[in-house]
Amino acid sequence: MKLQANEYTFDALNDIIRKADSEHEIEISSCFGERFIGAGLSDKEITINGTPGNALGAYLNGANITVNGNVQDAVGDTMNEGKIVVHGNAGDALGYAARGGEIYVKGDVGYRAGIHMKQYLDKRPVIVAGGRAGSFLGEYLAGGVIIILGLTENFRNRPLFGNYAGTGMHGGAIWFRTDVEPTGLPAQVYVQKADDISEIAQYLKNYAAFFGTDEKLLLESTYYVLRPNAKNPYTKMYAHN
Repeated sequence: MKLQANEYTFDALNDIIRKADSEHEIEISSCFGERFIGAGLSDKEITINGTPGNALGAYLNGANITVNGNVQDAVGDTMNEGKIVVHGNAGDALGYAARGGEIYVKGDVGYRAGIHMKQYLDKRPVIVAGGRAGSFLGEYLAGGVIIILGLTENFRNRPLFGNYAGTGMHGGAIWFRTDVEPTGLPAQVYVQKADDISEIAQYLKNYAAFFGTDEKLLLESTYYVLRPNAKNPYTKMYAHN
């Protein structure tokens, strides 16, 4: 099924997508800020040409979404399963409260990426950003993986992330591709050079495949990993860390 987003209101567009039971693959063109595309879907392959609006893939439950362009705020909000691949940059609150699934962004991500992500057993949310991240990265992170690669032109002469990365973090891990140990981190986290990247190797391979990046470059780079301090009093309040 092929749709022109500018021919519909955002709610009418989403209604058509939800009711297209016999259509597994959907391509949406002329997208200029239509909200909630793919929200809650479990069985679709959606390709979007343009810039979808807020809450793309919110509550996603297994569908796959590819965006040939940038995305706005709250992509993958509370998503449970599936993949979102963005061939551009992302706005704020990417993957907010995600409980599973994977989000890959070729470029930069805004403020509060990965805030409140959580993990239970094999349900582990993942965010991989090819550029840099804004402030409050992984704020209150309770589980899952965030990887910041610093590959894009926008990264030159700019820090890999903004202020307050890992603030309130009590689970999960944030990985940085850098030769220099990150500084300016909050007291409740610690950072160390990664001797083994097997935990994230598949996600790096996925990123390389999605965006045509040199896989060997990613796998042979130096990484530092940020984890919560073991003394954090909130750790035992969550089922899995």
